[in-house]
Amino acid sequence: MVPSPIAEDIRRRLGILAPAERKVARILLASYPSAGFETVATIADRAGVSAPTVLRFVTRLGYTGFPDFQAALRRELDARTASPLSLYTTAGDGAFGHSTDGIVAQSSTLFAQALTQTLTGIPRHDFAGALALLSDRRRRITLVGGRFTHLLARYLGLHLMQLRDDIRFLPDRDVERTALLATLTKRDVAVVFDYRRYEEDKLAIAQLVRESGGKVIVFTDMWLSPITAHADVVLSHRVDAPSPYDSLVPTLAVVETLVAALVTSLGDDAHRHMKQGEETARRIQLV
Repeated sequence: MVPSPIAEDIRRRLGILAPAERKVARILLASYPSAGFETVATIADRAGVSAPTVLRFVTRLGYTGFPDFQAALRRELDARTASPLSLYTTAGDGAFGHSTDGIVAQSSTLFAQALTQTLTGIPRHDFAGALALLSDRRRRITLVGGRFTHLLARYLGLHLMQLRDDIRFLPDRDVERTALLATLTKRDVAVVFDYRRYEEDKLAIAQLVRESGGKVIVFTDMWLSPITAHADVVLSHRVDAPSPYDSLVPTLAVVETLVAALVTSLGDDAHRHMKQGEETARRIQLV
């Protein structure tokens, strides 16, 4: 298993930190990971706390001092920007196994641990925030995916379409995409999937949504997409896999858990919406 990133550790501790330490944590998370490479004095000034408070904070995280904290951050930054090719090269030939039985056994262990850590580690306030935004029928939902994660964005979106109105996907064509983003309002919610080797256009989209007064839900890995700084809800997941490719199995589990919660939250209205959809599909001979 890949060690838990510093940002994930900080987010999980927010509820138990002293008020002054919480200010430090929020400064680090708001500009993660670049803020961690600033000086103690700069971080203290930005957080409005003393330098000893910053040092107590990193000690609470388990580091012997600020240089130790920054060294860990540098190691994490290498992992955060890793590509499948670099992971394969670093691991070396045979690192991902050769025998069928070995790969199956390794997958069983990795996926079980990743699923458990992801589902038990989701901050309940973030999950509740996502549920509230997606359940609000006054909101218009736009799904945005990446190179691989567009598959999960579409999977979630198709489920949402069966449960409620005002669901759409970010278009692929430039003119259509521009037209959609130019008409964002405060009732819009963007659900963005962004994983390492983060995509710059996703960050720009999140910024546009926030500038329009809308809300952003981000699904991301444990290193946290830059979008996190602009997100109202952050749902991060393990990506451990028996190959050089990041696994989206834990993300799919979170998506399906969220869909289950939405069915309950929307209740009778969701049932009526599904029934109307089935009747419409039957009339046009799709079922």
